[in-house]
Amino acid sequence: MTDTHADADLDMDLSAAGDDWRPTPHGRFLARVLSQHDFARGKDVLELGAGVANHTILLLRQEPRSLVATEILPELLDSTRANVERNCGTDQPIEYRVADWLSTEGEFDLVVTNPPFCKSGKQNRRYFIDSLILDTHKRRRPGGELVFIQSSMADVQKTLARLDENGFDARVVEIRGTRSVTPGLEYAAQPPTLKKDELLLVAEWRDPNVYDQPSNFCNVGRRVEVTIGRGQAKAAGTQ
Repeated sequence: MTDTHADADLDMDLSAAGDDWRPTPHGRFLARVLSQHDFARGKDVLELGAGVANHTILLLRQEPRSLVATEILPELLDSTRANVERNCGTDQPIEYRVADWLSTEGEFDLVVTNPPFCKSGKQNRRYFIDSLILDTHKRRRPGGELVFIQSSMADVQKTLARLDENGFDARVVEIRGTRSVTPGLEYAAQPPTLKKDELLLVAEWRDPNVYDQPSNFCNVGRRVEVTIGRGQAKAAGTQ
């Protein structure tokens, strides 16, 4: 079923030049899911690695209270700004910052990113995923959310386990791929039959004062429902 509202949201005029990061399949999938959820409405948002602004534009259309968009080089951020202004105008609650990953200031209700993996430039290709899990608390307010995408090639079970170990309640919002998934089962229980699934994950910071006992993602009775494909995502987490 086609989501015409989402398709309209994905309609944008983008330009790229030089070393700009063009939207990848992961980035396009993240855009699709962002268009179906009001993650940013009324929130202070940090977007790490805004690129050509395909996600930035979608976040602005959700009417956040504020949005900080980062890139590692000024010339990359110039492209972000140009695409935002072409599609959203100049009267937007956005600040553009040159910053290296999480090396910026402020606290936010929502952090959104498509972390580098295959082209991470690191010997440990999970470097940026693990950095999100370990260090996002420095930029996020208690109760805030982290929204990011990763390939199953990056070991989803490790990501979910590390999120849980570091005080996040995480859920898989949507999966795209040909993996056979049984709705109602946790991702960790699914047979690893495909290595190219893309997953959109949402992780909410857990108040350490509420949870007295350590937990394990696979056995605390948490339920994850997923919708496969391009339709409206359905996700729920129960404790």
